Amino acid sequence: MPEQPFYVFGPGEGEHHEARGSHMFFKATAETTGGRFSLMERSLPPGGRMPPPHVHVDCEEAYYVLDGQVTFVVDGSEMTKGPGTFVLVLGGTGHTFGNRSAGPARLLVLHSPALDAYFAELEALWQRATPPTVEEERALMNRHSMRPAEG
Repeated sequence: MPEQPFYVFGPGEGEHHEARGSHMFFKATAETTGGRFSLMERSLPPGGRMPPPHVHVDCEEAYYVLDGQVTFVVDGSEMTKGPGTFVLVLGGTGHTFGNRSAGPARLLVLHSPALDAYFAELEALWQRATPPTVEEERALMNRHSMRPAEG
């Protein structure tokens, strides 16, 4: 049960995690929503690395681009989209995303049910002296009901 009936966060506020050069500010977490969903404001550095293509077994993921250009690869189709674009990836659909442009990008990312615990563990992997291997990232994904996707 949430500690209070409402929460207010401004830009760059919320539970902070950092991985792959990306800053993530969680506005809603499993704790505050009873696990129903999580919502983050996420920055993507220019030319940033994309997560390994994956499938959420039991989770929907939605993106809303706030600033910059974000490249999405969904079910084998690649598209680069700008501010105001909404992308909904249904559970079981292969996807990845990132910022391949020369400028910064920022977006909102919603997971239902909540997936903020994954990002806390991802941050721990990326805080080490050497970046994690793809195999280490895939093992983490597996622990959170994500599976590798083709492409």
